[in-house]
Amino acid sequence: MQPITALSIAGSDSGGGAGIQADIRTFSAFGVHATTALTAITAQNTLGVSQVQSIDPDMVEAQVRSVTSDFDVAATKTGMLAEASTVERVAQLAREGLLPHLVVDPVLVSTSGHVLMADGGIETYRHELFPLAQVVTPNLREASVLCGVDVRDVANLDDVAALARTLLALGPRYVLVKGGHFAHAPDVDRAPDLLVSVDGLVVFDGPRLATNNDHGTGCSLSSAIAAGLGLGRDVPDATRDAKSFVLAALAGATTWRLGAGRGPIDHLGWSE
Repeated sequence: MQPITALSIAGSDSGGGAGIQADIRTFSAFGVHATTALTAITAQNTLGVSQVQSIDPDMVEAQVRSVTSDFDVAATKTGMLAEASTVERVAQLAREGLLPHLVVDPVLVSTSGHVLMADGGIETYRHELFPLAQVVTPNLREASVLCGVDVRDVANLDDVAALARTLLALGPRYVLVKGGHFAHAPDVDRAPDLLVSVDGLVVFDGPRLATNNDHGTGCSLSSAIAAGLGLGRDVPDATRDAKSFVLAALAGATTWRLGAGRGPIDHLGWSE
């Protein structure tokens, strides 16, 4: 079978759990050939990020143009872009039509609290890249920052939906607010993701698994959505498949002990 090709524009995770490493494994799990454009190098492990080195936007652009001049890229996802200038450069490439089925995962802060986006990046995301995206996939904390809302004020799913609609007004066709950080009573054992478009709202519910091995779930979900879009699925179906994939990968890695902190998920079904 001839595989399709997808492109990840993202940062490197030296611990292998998130970032471009997670994207490659996710694409592979869906039978998709992974190509990449590296935006930053991070020194990190399961305990956190200790150092970040951004890659010059000219080099990011060169990688994208090299890939798209040779491969028939069917879908694209962005992860950590690190600098406002890189967000702008990616938006320029999208305006040229080089980034089909664009899924934007606006990586702003790591799970350990390390800031992964320089000053000015939030506004550049909002005004330059989001209007060009097919899907934007912030987690609850990122959605709150992007909307200028204190995440502590997000008390129920109606509040989450309001964040999603605020982001939808910026121009993407769909906004998916991921529910991994939403843990309010009475549904503390659930992790609902909310997908909003002009056609309405869809809730993709799922159980919250008790595990320390959840590093890279956001990267993996956005990559799985991009893979599904490249394979011809519509956004709701691609999102449903992606959530099922991540849930299975979380379940598979529950008993793993890779590192002393938050470990990776089982992208490739090794535990099966």
